[in-house]
Amino acid sequence: MKKLWGGRFTKETNKLVDEFTSSIHFDQRLALEDIEGSLAHVQMLGECGIIPAEDADAIIIGLEKIEKKIIEGKVEFAVEHEDIHMNIEKMLHDEIGPVAGKLHTGRSRNDQVATDMHLYLRRKTTEIIKLVEEVQKAIVRQAEENVDTLMPGYTHLQRAQPILFAHHLLAYFWMLERDKERLEDSLKRINWLPLGAGALAGTTFPINRERTAELLHFDKMYPNSLDAVSDRDFILEFISIGSILMTHISRLSEEIILWSSQEFQFIELDDSFCTGSSIMPQKKNPDVPELLRGKTGRVYGNLIGLLTVLKGLPLAYNKDMQEDKEGMFDTVETLEGSLSLLAPMIDSMTVNQDKMYAAVSQDFSNATDIADYLVTKGLPFRQAHELIGKIVLFAIEHQKFLLDVTLEEYKSFSPLFGDDIYAVLQPKHVVDARNSYGGTGKQQVLIQLQLAYDNLNHKE
Repeated sequence: MKKLWGGRFTKETNKLVDEFTSSIHFDQRLALEDIEGSLAHVQMLGECGIIPAEDADAIIIGLEKIEKKIIEGKVEFAVEHEDIHMNIEKMLHDEIGPVAGKLHTGRSRNDQVATDMHLYLRRKTTEIIKLVEEVQKAIVRQAEENVDTLMPGYTHLQRAQPILFAHHLLAYFWMLERDKERLEDSLKRINWLPLGAGALAGTTFPINRERTAELLHFDKMYPNSLDAVSDRDFILEFISIGSILMTHISRLSEEIILWSSQEFQFIELDDSFCTGSSIMPQKKNPDVPELLRGKTGRVYGNLIGLLTVLKGLPLAYNKDMQEDKEGMFDTVETLEGSLSLLAPMIDSMTVNQDKMYAAVSQDFSNATDIADYLVTKGLPFRQAHELIGKIVLFAIEHQKFLLDVTLEEYKSFSPLFGDDIYAVLQPKHVVDARNSYGGTGKQQVLIQLQLAYDNLNHKE
């Protein structure tokens, strides 16, 4: 099959150029989307009388046969046909003969490839949203099982105040909820139809773009043909959202790695999500969360790469834009793989409730509650803060925790202390006292859990 654009040329393309400029080794992933777009396009051409109805029918039959072969894995793609569009057109020519050449009437590879990517990202974004929800469900299940599990809350990776483990987990639920909302909102921009823009200026044929949009279930059409073929905002947005999503996955992975270490021992990962050492037989390495953390950099790189490709391009299409696909495909694969592993890893991890409770019982994370206690007795907070700092220093010097300090010792710092201070300092009381909306108190966490359930069930 001669190159479609070969009429103006007197020499064959250098084989190295063919290899360098060919995109078939990665854009073959768009095969089904390319056929989907072509089926809608040729149906529109036939309905508009731009090509004879019998030719449209023959092309549709041929495309459906090729689609079946692709699904069954009976197709081989060739570098000499450059890209997915030319490969499929070659297959169609082999299937039905010269009438296959009418398929490209009224369109360009420029609007064709843009349409393929819109279709691909629409499908993948919808699938990734479902995967995010599976991780959210795993988080909710673990949170529900740990509504009474106390653990240290941290700032600066220093113990700050006791919290419920359920509360900590649910923080990631809401991060993922925002990621999901961003993905859902991005579908508004993904669902714009570029087909019909031609190479850059539209077409002389009396096409019906509205009909093509209807057949492909697009909500809008690009109103500007230059923008239609040169826009890659929807891919940038997807990778940007993916970068934020991977940031959240990476932060959770980091905590899982810390919690599963011998230093913390707050959780234990299931053996099926860990590996061993080639030299140290005692090791149980959290390889999965480590890789989740590491793969975040791939997605960041894909975003910076595409931003760099696009930043200096004049309108409309340029060959540089062929570089838009590999980062998009890699981001999709990274998100799918990461989310698919994260949900069962969270579901199967064992929570060491005793270790967590011991941690909040042997630290000074209840110090703020003494200050609050003194405030209720009439002491200004700043004075209370300074006073508690001195009590903590006293306890450290005498190798005590705050529950070990005697009432007489407390009274030596302030006569406002009474026997009720020991109830205030109990870790469970410290947690439950934080009953403000969104707080870590059990009542608030149960409200938060119900809200999470409602969001997963799409209730308003």
